[in-house]
Amino acid sequence: MILLALHGAMVADGYDDCEGDLIAHARAIAPCAVIGVELDLHCHLTDVMVREADVVIAFKEYPHIDMAERANELFHICRRTALGEVNPVAALVDTHMIGAYPTFDLPMSGIVAALRAAEARPSILTATIAHGFAWADVAEVGTKVLVYADADVQSAMREAATLAKRIYDSREELLPRYPDIATSLDRAIALPGLVVLGDFADNPGGGAAGDSTYFLRALVARGAQDTVIGCMWDPMVVELCTEAGVGATLDIRLGGKCGSTSGEPIDLRVQVMGLREHHDQACFGYRQTLGSAVWIRSQTIDIAVCSARSQVFDPDAFSGLGIALQGKRLIVVKSSAHYQARFSEIADHLWHVRSPGAMSLDFAAIPYSKRDAQYFPRVQDPWALRGQPEPRTFVRQRASV
Repeated sequence: MILLALHGAMVADGYDDCEGDLIAHARAIAPCAVIGVELDLHCHLTDVMVREADVVIAFKEYPHIDMAERANELFHICRRTALGEVNPVAALVDTHMIGAYPTFDLPMSGIVAALRAAEARPSILTATIAHGFAWADVAEVGTKVLVYADADVQSAMREAATLAKRIYDSREELLPRYPDIATSLDRAIALPGLVVLGDFADNPGGGAAGDSTYFLRALVARGAQDTVIGCMWDPMVVELCTEAGVGATLDIRLGGKCGSTSGEPIDLRVQVMGLREHHDQACFGYRQTLGSAVWIRSQTIDIAVCSARSQVFDPDAFSGLGIALQGKRLIVVKSSAHYQARFSEIADHLWHVRSPGAMSLDFAAIPYSKRDAQYFPRVQDPWALRGQPEPRTFVRQRASV
């Protein structure tokens, strides 16, 4: 067996499907091997991947709390395949949708439950919904369903078609109609307890810079009390504050350095409250580096600034710098959805915010150059235009040793 833990949305100059290319080369080297692949659900689930591998499984959850579970599942199916106990055959459906679907929220949580119910049927080995990575300009970007059955093509096709229709019928509900910054802050002020807000569009995990100033500027303008925001990516500010040392007060120009989607830099007088040379945070079972980092305070706003770009996964991104979260009223994190897994444990209220930034949620307006324009939400009902998509099947003829 060859088992690969990949992402599935890697793109390079001249290679729109790097990981499909890798799988194909592995197949060429080891034609008799059972090849299993675990992918992030934000993959581009390409024909090459499915054709060249025996089994492809993506995470079911976003936040990705089930990576180890999916790896174990992949191992056991591939082992049974290698022993001749099962014969995986695949059905793949393109829903002609593009979006972002956190699975802790309805209706996606219900769709994941339907996915697990499909896997409970006797002939089904595993089922995957590949959400896709909406901000990549490749021909195969989009939301797809992949189902493997044990030597039963019809069962795989039936379950894949059913799941695809379930997603498609929920397409309007799945649109990310999140409140904007001003609306979110108005609502947060009126609520008791701790509110956690996700700055969706400035998520470094999706390719954003992590240095946008829109949220911070709004907090400063409102004179926000008992508030934490981070992690801002600004290595120059980290260096300046580190040289100044804990307790120093200085004027800084923070954020807004990477481009138009970052907004304008914001000038602040801050006090250096804490420093850490090698900062990190918990991240689904391992530690994610944040590089050198500083905790600075502007009036009553605590700001975490790091030198290594990363979305926020865990409260220890703040507490590890010395920022006490107990008694705070508002935490703003630069993350799209992964923060939900751990921050929901401490938050009284939590939601995603439609903020300006690189990761636009206006999927109808993303200027793709390689895929066709007949997808939802650019087109209201693409199935009416092109017909309900038929599952495509993949049946490997395994070479004998």
